[in-house]
Amino acid sequence: MDETICGEIELVENVLQAEDFVRLRIETGFAEIPVEHARKALRNGLVNVSALYRGELVGMGRLVGDGAMYWYLQEIIVLPRFQQKGIGTMIVGHLVDYAKAHSVTGKFTTIGGVSAKGKEAFYEKMGFDIISNGIKKMVEIDHVK
Repeated sequence: MDETICGEIELVENVLQAEDFVRLRIETGFAEIPVEHARKALRNGLVNVSALYRGELVGMGRLVGDGAMYWYLQEIIVLPRFQQKGIGTMIVGHLVDYAKAHSVTGKFTTIGGVSAKGKEAFYEKMGFDIISNGIKKMVEIDHVK
């Protein structure tokens, strides 16, 4: 983790604009989607987090699911020049913490997702299991609602 950059990263929930969502996807090689689709995806997701470096949007991540039992990481994206600096780890950590704090399933919950090809090791380092159709992590809940 690059402490210099990570110390200046601010994670902000639910401020991501659809146009920026599309731009980040394009700049990192994801398929382009219509802005209207991005807008609806952001509206229907549980939470999204933007990573800001000195006010510049450099990464994002989304958490979708039912908000109680099943959580899925979507579009964990960091601009290429900011990759390998710990920002993706910060984003995923934030979203995992969100899922744990909002889970109502009892002692454990499941967080899944799909890893971009070649990025599986990133998720393995964070405790995710690589499964045939993506990634999965069982997490212990510190509270009972």
